[in-house]
Amino acid sequence: MRSVDVIIVGASLAAAAAAKRLTDSGLETVILERKELPRHKICSGILSPRGHRFLLENFGPLPPEILHDPTWCRGVTFHFPSMVSMSMDFFGGSTPHLHRKYSDYWAIQRSGAQVHDQTSFSGLTDHDDHVIVNARRQGEEIQYRARHLIGADGPTSLVTRAIYPDYPQQIPWFVVGQKFHNIIACPLDHEYFHFWFHPELGHYTWSHARDGQQIVGVGFKRGDKFDTRHKNVVRYLEEKHGVVLDPYTTDEGCAENFGPSLINRYVFGKGNVLVTGQASGFLNMIGEGMSCALHSGAIAGEAIVEARLRNRPVQELYRKMIASEVRRTTDQWNPLKIAFARPHEADFPAALMQLSWRERRLVMRDLWRFIVLFKEFKWGRQIARAALARTMSENYSNKYWL
Repeated sequence: MRSVDVIIVGASLAAAAAAKRLTDSGLETVILERKELPRHKICSGILSPRGHRFLLENFGPLPPEILHDPTWCRGVTFHFPSMVSMSMDFFGGSTPHLHRKYSDYWAIQRSGAQVHDQTSFSGLTDHDDHVIVNARRQGEEIQYRARHLIGADGPTSLVTRAIYPDYPQQIPWFVVGQKFHNIIACPLDHEYFHFWFHPELGHYTWSHARDGQQIVGVGFKRGDKFDTRHKNVVRYLEEKHGVVLDPYTTDEGCAENFGPSLINRYVFGKGNVLVTGQASGFLNMIGEGMSCALHSGAIAGEAIVEARLRNRPVQELYRKMIASEVRRTTDQWNPLKIAFARPHEADFPAALMQLSWRERRLVMRDLWRFIVLFKEFKWGRQIARAALARTMSENYSNKYWL
């Protein structure tokens, strides 16, 4: 049995950020990754300015081989059924378009942690002062003993399921799929990430350029048909935006947990086990999860370091420290913050004010019709409750967290 200070499950950006904090403090850290590295990662790759700053400050300049073409993104364009479009540049300037297969591996390598790839997490037993971690490598059962374990293994986290077996049944699940098309004609500005607030297209619909092709992506409730949803979006883009594409060449999809950031129902672990990144439920409003994964991962690492230095329970410290990231992320979904503050890294209120009064009314009508799409998940009251509570407190309540 291998004994180390910390085991991290998943070779993600959240894992790299956590590992950097841990190794910089002299803690022996091992990252378990079930695939061979570098591994493919389903993601648009459009990083926020905040995430870009984190990478520069913690890992150094980004090498060109970890970027897609176009290598930079200026901002976001929102499209509405009324055919009003709003382009918003990022406050911090253009941001990199990460090739997740290589960017994650680059960050993991620079974290200083040991990496055991082709090693699948299979379970854990949490004791008072350590965790026994069960894993499998090439059919062989292996065990690790660690003081702490961090689950940084994405929305369908096996670590979360190990400590909260019923969690997957407690939240609605979505499927996010994207297909890659060769371009015949595409008037959409390739310098922007394009998002549609259109209830007939899906719960999350986007498109942008990558490596000479156009991505057409759609998110929908689990149980719907990907091909049907995708064809509907492709037809709409041609009819309404003049986007003409060849049949798709490749496609990919994954399960997503959209809800926790909207309704403040994050999962952060228990005992000596911490959960971070999108496994916790962090997701920014335009579906960008990399920046909050990096920051929450770093906080998980810092919490372990502080717990050891101060001889305090790690969960107590982690939940106090993670409150700032919860505030920043959930503010992006908070209707009061959207209306009266600037929780995003692009100025939606300013872009709205540049429209005519008629266009503003149309946008607000379209936004409301899009929000109604989520009525079946009964998130409305929970969002309103969290938004009102936030007006009276610096942070969101932690009583709804796991």
